[in-house]
Amino acid sequence: MPCMRTESPRLLARLAGVSFLLTILGGLIAQGYISNGLINFADPAATANNILAHRQMFEIGFTIFLIEMACQLITTGLLYTLLKPVNHTLARLMLLFEMMAITIKTFARVFYIMPLWVLESPNALNGMEQGHLQHIAMLLLRLDNYGAQTALAFFGFSTLIGGYLVFKSGFLPRWLGVIGMISAFGWLTYIYPPLGRQAFLYASLFALLGSAAKIFWLLVFGVDEEKFRAVEAANSY
Repeated sequence: MPCMRTESPRLLARLAGVSFLLTILGGLIAQGYISNGLINFADPAATANNILAHRQMFEIGFTIFLIEMACQLITTGLLYTLLKPVNHTLARLMLLFEMMAITIKTFARVFYIMPLWVLESPNALNGMEQGHLQHIAMLLLRLDNYGAQTALAFFGFSTLIGGYLVFKSGFLPRWLGVIGMISAFGWLTYIYPPLGRQAFLYASLFALLGSAAKIFWLLVFGVDEEKFRAVEAANSY
């Protein structure tokens, strides 16, 4: 069956750059600013007070988390479309790993918003003491955190495959593929969570720099359309 011709690959690349940028910004705001600013895993009481005192900000954080995942879905679809001419099988595998990661991370965000219900609806939990409610809220926040960490391992697999496809593509710089593959090994440390937590700072900083480089290239240069068409024609079947 012949492969359909991809329309406007340079435009698709730039759209991927925009959605990727929104994904990164969403994560930095929701996790780096809002969540990390309100949640102290060592102090359930202070965390509960922060959530109740800044209820609207906490809810905005949840909204941004969902927008982040929506943008990641868009980015995934666009990058799959761009990279599938390089290797159809690997591109599908990349897509599956990415979708698994997005599903896990999105489901985990349910646990992020649930503490607000626990803290504001004590009667629903048979009049439990405030201290017990605070610890239940903290347990839910930890589930959210562990779920997001689990997703990172699957993002590692998809990033590794995506980096290889970029490296082999010819219509994107090879160095972008190398950076992607190196970043992937940082996220793959979450296959063993204690190692992942130790490596998180270094893995996240390198991944952020790599993402910034990829976003810049996609937005400014897109893809080499002539080479893209050559790869698409050579690998169509």
